[in-house]
Amino acid sequence: MSSTEQAARPQLSATEARDALIALRAEVGKAVVGNDAAVTGLILALLCRGHVLLEGVPGTAKTLLVRALAAALDLKTKRIQFTPDLMPGDVTGSIVYDAHSGEFSFREGPVFTNLLLADEINRTPPKTQSSLLEAMEERQVSLDGTTRPLPDPFIVIATQNPVEYEGTYPLPEAQLDRFLLKLTMPIPSREDEFGILVRHAQGFDPRDLAAAGLKPVAGAEHLAAARQAVAGVTLRPEVIGYVVDVCRATRALPSVRIGVSPRGATALLAATRAWAWLAGRDYATPDDVKALARPSLRHRLDLRPEAELEGATADGVLDRVLASVPVPR
Repeated sequence: MSSTEQAARPQLSATEARDALIALRAEVGKAVVGNDAAVTGLILALLCRGHVLLEGVPGTAKTLLVRALAAALDLKTKRIQFTPDLMPGDVTGSIVYDAHSGEFSFREGPVFTNLLLADEINRTPPKTQSSLLEAMEERQVSLDGTTRPLPDPFIVIATQNPVEYEGTYPLPEAQLDRFLLKLTMPIPSREDEFGILVRHAQGFDPRDLAAAGLKPVAGAEHLAAARQAVAGVTLRPEVIGYVVDVCRATRALPSVRIGVSPRGATALLAATRAWAWLAGRDYATPDDVKALARPSLRHRLDLRPEAELEGATADGVLDRVLASVPVPR
């Protein structure tokens, strides 16, 4: 679409944008059964221009979820299978020599997309993991003295297996802190698993989403209008103070080696704002903060080894924090 056509197109209202994003959840549900929380989390990340760490055992539809979201949003998506021999240039792109023209040119890597699925991101060495840092933070790639902007929207959705750690490289704290949310993909309930098998028995092919009836119900213009509306959500000083108190409380616990950073506090505030708008309100509440605390903060806590040996978990720590910090009224 040309810039003239974009200018002539009427701007979407906040209500139209919200209705489209709510319809998006139902559309993704045509392919993915029983993961409404993960779908909502990915929508919040798109509204906040944030990245998502998606954790679940193999076979819980992590890749299918990303492909279905891209199809329902009419956005481009690419997948990188992270392996120990993956090089930074395999992610960002590289300078190649053209024998016909006798000149060097830049060949874009898979990072130049809207939704980048970084599959099993913890299976590649830190050098390759670090190639994503500039893309995630600055939304650009710098190579050979030239800076190249990435498309908008652009988010990284990285997956990792929570149980198989042999041959993996734990993500450094600096990289973990750049993920807005950490979402979990649990084993489905018996009812949901029954529904999955019924679909497959009826001929559902996860490689052919169009045949499943999946179609675009929203697009980049809906996300742009939604982001503008989210920026107008009121944040009372009491709510901001509650976010600060929750994050500071994580730094004072004996079971925590490193608590939530100020970047984590801003991430929780941004996710809270987007959640309130998606719920149809123009103001945020402490309950919104509680709803987003675990996905926004669980990956930012570094527990002491002795606490982990005693069975402590990040979610359990956050539950205790939320139970102990006074809620403003």
